Amino acid sequence: MARNSFAVTAVAVLAVVGVGSCFLTGLPQGSQPPRAAPNAVEHEMPQPSMAGNSWAAPLLSFGAALGLIFGVVAAKPARAITAEQFSQLTYAQVKGSGLANRCPTVESNGTEVPVKGGSRLVNVCFEPKSFAVEFETDKGKEFATTKLTTRQTYTLAFIEGSLDANPITFKEQDGMDFAATTVKLPDGEYVPFLFTVKELVAKGEGSSFKPGFTWGGEFSVPSYRTGGFLDPKGRGMTLGYDQAVALPAMQSDGQGGQDELFKETNKVFDLGKGVIEMEVNKVNQELGEIGGVFVSKQPSDTDMGAKAPRTVLLKGIFYGKVVNA
Repeated sequence: MARNSFAVTAVAVLAVVGVGSCFLTGLPQGSQPPRAAPNAVEHEMPQPSMAGNSWAAPLLSFGAALGLIFGVVAAKPARAITAEQFSQLTYAQVKGSGLANRCPTVESNGTEVPVKGGSRLVNVCFEPKSFAVEFETDKGKEFATTKLTTRQTYTLAFIEGSLDANPITFKEQDGMDFAATTVKLPDGEYVPFLFTVKELVAKGEGSSFKPGFTWGGEFSVPSYRTGGFLDPKGRGMTLGYDQAVALPAMQSDGQGGQDELFKETNKVFDLGKGVIEMEVNKVNQELGEIGGVFVSKQPSDTDMGAKAPRTVLLKGIFYGKVVNA
């Protein structure tokens, strides 16, 4: 009887392993979002090698059988694709794939993209790859690597503006040019900020984009909150209470804490300034496309004037297309 029970148990375990393996094989090929050609994955995040790790297969199978597959096997990041490939995708193919948060890559073709009078730079995209925040230490101010807590909605896209030559000058005019983003410092503090390039004026010497071309400039950073925002005590700039503290406390003679109390009550729409530097590393002369890397520095949220802003340092990739008149 014991042998029969053992045999039944063994068969059940093998069946569970087989089911787990089926989960790990993934979806049918037709339901996967289209992938880029091998030469279009310049900015793809490196994938861990599975060579020599065949021993992990049975462990992952048991994990799937135990309902732990989602905690063991993380979703792969979306692969970088060109703008032409992206334009051929349907909404259903893009949804849930992560591609909507990616900037297109550029296939090298030619040596330069000339800029003529009356040109425009369209479909400009900025995708941050790293976020760092400045903080005080015993050795002075340093930048700490942070953990991104915002979902994949932090990329700026469809930005456009005028483009002049000699020197090349780009003036941002329209597009999805801001994204509310929040990062977390190693000590657990959350730092919200409005990632933006509003009213950017970027300049660079020359009359054409080519690999190695550098350009940059300043931009405006609007307030993270708007006038209609109410804090937890119902205070706001244009709505809500003027103050949510007792009048005698506000009129007290002491100075300790009064400045902080005033800042919490007196809501303001802060406008900051940021600066960005870009370098072109790929051009497609036939399509007028340019791509490269950027470094941006801007202030964080001030909680509508209640606290001093922190300096946020962002590094990532950008894309744009030159359209000559």
